Amino acid sequence: MGIPLIQKYRIGRYLLTQKLRGRERFPLVLMLEPLFQCNLACAGCGKIEHPKEVLQRRMSVEQALAAVDECDAPVISIPGGEPLIHRQLPQIVAGIIARRKFVYLCTNALLLAKHIDEYRPSRYLAFSIHLDGNRERHDASVCQQGVYDKAVAAIRLARSKGFRVTVNCTLFAGEDASQVAAFFDEVMRLDIEGITVSPGYSYQRAPRQDVFLGRAASKRLFRDIFRAGRRDRSRWAFTNTSLFLDFLAGNQTYQCTPWSNPTYNLFGWQRPCYLLDEGYASSFRSLMEDTDWDHYGVGRNARCDNCMAHCGYEGTAVNDMLAHPLKAMRVSLRGPRVSGPMAPELPVLYASRPEPPTAVIPVTAIRHAARGDRARER
Repeated sequence: MGIPLIQKYRIGRYLLTQKLRGRERFPLVLMLEPLFQCNLACAGCGKIEHPKEVLQRRMSVEQALAAVDECDAPVISIPGGEPLIHRQLPQIVAGIIARRKFVYLCTNALLLAKHIDEYRPSRYLAFSIHLDGNRERHDASVCQQGVYDKAVAAIRLARSKGFRVTVNCTLFAGEDASQVAAFFDEVMRLDIEGITVSPGYSYQRAPRQDVFLGRAASKRLFRDIFRAGRRDRSRWAFTNTSLFLDFLAGNQTYQCTPWSNPTYNLFGWQRPCYLLDEGYASSFRSLMEDTDWDHYGVGRNARCDNCMAHCGYEGTAVNDMLAHPLKAMRVSLRGPRVSGPMAPELPVLYASRPEPPTAVIPVTAIRHAARGDRARER
């Protein structure tokens, strides 16, 4: 794994503490979204689809740090929108580091050169640079030419100043496994710490829905990528766990654990994850205790059936690693299996779930209510 030893130790100690306390559900990574505004309009992201008044809003430093304290996860991922647009982001990051939490500041890197001197290198801070493949694939993904080259230049700048840097890569439909493998080789030569990789999920606000991989296609793609890397004797470092990578290659039957990566944004604690919009909880405790977690996941909810995103399954892989350390060690040493039968899928349960009762309101009642509202306005 492309993670420093001190971070592995702190996370391991945190996980052991949660298990000793008998906690079934606990956060691993807090996804803190301090704004939705972005300077790109990517095909697979719908954050900028919010109204203008929402895009202009910013989370305060106090609100952001209160969420960090309330959740108390050991790792904080700061996506957006584009976080570097937020003028108070350096204070938010400094406050998280002061709490000895590990911060992954996710950015498309277009503003990094302008703002990099507002931050100081720290073992608690890593810039997570968004790169969805080689120059052609990435620029197509973000719907703007030249972004790949600017991101690579920003990576070199950050490394020259002593910052930790990772690459955050989301793969979409139409990927060529050999090209992805060559891209992994290329970014590793930039002296990055590791790659966070995940298949794209059909985010419901995304302006295009034809760019996302289905579940079976994701497994075939990752097997082909890992096979190509093994053939070329590539040395890739991932920030993902070995069991999550094995899951991507179709070798593990996992259920989603969305509570392991809770999201806090301008509206509150998002249920159940940042990919589905099922409303918001007023507190982290309410999110964990009042959310019907059994309603989400593969076979439980039709919208979850094609999802293999790391925000839902990395926590599952971590739990499996703790329960089966020898299996995790074998996969870590040998790498994901790239041939043979794939693990079975979970059964579909939602087809037999009774539909919630539907209230039938006569059209005449709606008309009467509308007339009453107009009368009160007069």
